[in-house]
Amino acid sequence: MGRRIGIIAASGRFAPFVISEMHRSGFSCVVAGIKGEADPRLKKEADILEWYKPGEAAKVISFFKKHRVRKVMMAGKVRGSSIFRKGNFDSVSARLIESIKEKSATTLLKAVIDLLEARGFQVVSLFSLLKSDFCEEGVLTQGPLSPALGEDIDFGLKMARRIADLDIGQTLIVKNKAVVAVEGMEGTDQAIQRGGKLAGRGFVAAKAARTSQDMRLDVPAVGLDTIRSLIRAGGAGLGLEASKVAFFQKEEAIALANSHGVAIAVRRL
Repeated sequence: MGRRIGIIAASGRFAPFVISEMHRSGFSCVVAGIKGEADPRLKKEADILEWYKPGEAAKVISFFKKHRVRKVMMAGKVRGSSIFRKGNFDSVSARLIESIKEKSATTLLKAVIDLLEARGFQVVSLFSLLKSDFCEEGVLTQGPLSPALGEDIDFGLKMARRIADLDIGQTLIVKNKAVVAVEGMEGTDQAIQRGGKLAGRGFVAAKAARTSQDMRLDVPAVGLDTIRSLIRAGGAGLGLEASKVAFFQKEEAIALANSHGVAIAVRRL
């Protein structure tokens, strides 16, 4: 593989699938995995892999330069809780954190992007390279949506956009047009499990991007594990924002949803 891309793999389960998709596009993947955050499956997918603590920015930059990486992609979330582990920070990361007044996940990621670009890297978006993993508007599963389920999905996506804009999370759990649970630092699967315990069977999970989503950072994503979580928790449907939420392992996930009567609908906000 000729073209190289650097990938910063943070929390979430989808970085291995991003790497797999990049391989299909002819890229060699040089991966900086964040210890305690990134998926251990990275070692099976990456062409070159090193592990770093969340605050070792200088080492990550040196790693990419050593392997002649010019383009960098971010895969996964940087959890806000990482800013509390100051013992892991090198001098570059410490200065970066101190320069940020509002230490939200978004501002942290934007600061990282600014740092990388200042050091000569081009930070590219997930969407620009993996367009086929984003869905257009429509119902992806078999059969029509019931009116009640469709209303919950529409309501859930509108509310999910609001919490995304507030930089709280990107996933919302809804039942009968009532907000049951909001994703926090714990992630999508845990929010689904919590929502299922509160709402009982028949709820909907909705996932949306920010109004002004920077597609270089923290791109919303779902996959086969999301559908498994919905099934275990008793969910009836999944709503996704069109062209803004990555859907990995799409065919397998849709087949599993069909076999368990879980609806997947994509809406444009």
